[in-house]
Amino acid sequence: MTNRLHAALAKSENTPLIGAACYFYDPIFLEMAILMGFKVIWIEMEHGHITFAEAADLCRMAAGHDVLTMIRIADTRRENILKACECGPDMIDVPMVDTPETAAELVHFARYPTEGGRGAFGISRSLRYGLVDSLAEAQKQLNEELSLLVQIETKEALARVDEIAAVPNVDIFIGPADLAASLGLAGQTAHAEVQAACTRIVESAKRHGKKVVTACAPADFPFWAKLGIDVLFAINDISALRAGAKVALDAAKKAIAEQGSGAA
Repeated sequence: MTNRLHAALAKSENTPLIGAACYFYDPIFLEMAILMGFKVIWIEMEHGHITFAEAADLCRMAAGHDVLTMIRIADTRRENILKACECGPDMIDVPMVDTPETAAELVHFARYPTEGGRGAFGISRSLRYGLVDSLAEAQKQLNEELSLLVQIETKEALARVDEIAAVPNVDIFIGPADLAASLGLAGQTAHAEVQAACTRIVESAKRHGKKVVTACAPADFPFWAKLGIDVLFAINDISALRAGAKVALDAAKKAIAEQGSGAA
C-alpha cells in the first residue's frame, strides 16, 4: 500500500497532476475545476478564511469525483494537524518548514501510534465515521495512505534542504514566490538565482525518493515542467475570477471605444 498522492501518480504513469486552489469556500468553483479536468484541489487555510467544517465539505465533494484534496494549514500545532487529518483529505501541507525537526513534528502528529502520536478519534470522516470493520486496521491504513507535504520556501530551508528531504514520510512542496522574497528577489521567480535554488531543491527531493509539488504563474510553467515535478497548481479561484473579469471588462471597453470612434 502507498499514499494516495503516490498512487495517483502511478495511475497517471507519472504524468504530472495539475491542480487548482480554493482560497475561499466555493463549491461551484471546485466542481467547475473538476469538470474542466483538474486532478488535485488545494484547500487554503493558511492565508484564507476557510474553516475546518468547510474544508471537510470540500474534501467530501472532491472525493465524489475521485479527485485528490490537499489542505494547507498554517503550522504544525497539534490541533491544526489533528483537525486537518479528521477532514479526510488525501494530503496535508505545512508552509515555511525550515528544519527537519518541524517536518518530523508534522509526521508525529499526523500518524497514529506506533508510528506517531496522532490522537484517537474513531468517528471522524477520515475513519468513515467509525463505519469500519476494525478501527486499528483503518488507522494503520490511514498511516500509509495520508500524504504529508512540507514547504521549502526560505533561504533557511534551502540551506538544510537535504536534511529536510531525508525526513521519512514527507514529500516536498516548493514555494517559489516566498523563496524568491527570502533570497531578496521578491516577485522575481524567473530570476536565475531563484531557479537555481528551485532546481537544487528538486534534485535533493528526487535523490531521497520524494515527490515534488509547486504552484506558480503561467509564465513559469515551462520551467517547472522541464524540472519534472509531480503536481503543478496552475490556478486559484481568485486569480481565475480576476482574469475572467478582466477579459470581459477589456472587451467591453474596447467595443465601447470603437463605437465611439465610429460615431465621431
